[in-house]
Amino acid sequence: MNTTNSIAKLLITGGIILVITGIMLLFFSKKITITGLPCDIYVKKGNISFYFPITTCIVLSLLISIAVKFLSKK
Repeated sequence: MNTTNSIAKLLITGGIILVITGIMLLFFSKKITITGLPCDIYVKKGNISFYFPITTCIVLSLLISIAVKFLSKK
């Protein structure tokens, strides 16, 4: 029963975070950009373009890791 409660709390918290993030992106999408950071890879040759946001992935991974550690402490 304890594991079920902790999973439920994690899902509810994750849902709340997603809703808040969605609302922020909806209203502040012109002002907030998380792409285009230094070291993001962008290659364009002719009609083909490739974009890999490596720095953005690292930053988001760190933020998610910190949030999970913060939320998992009792």
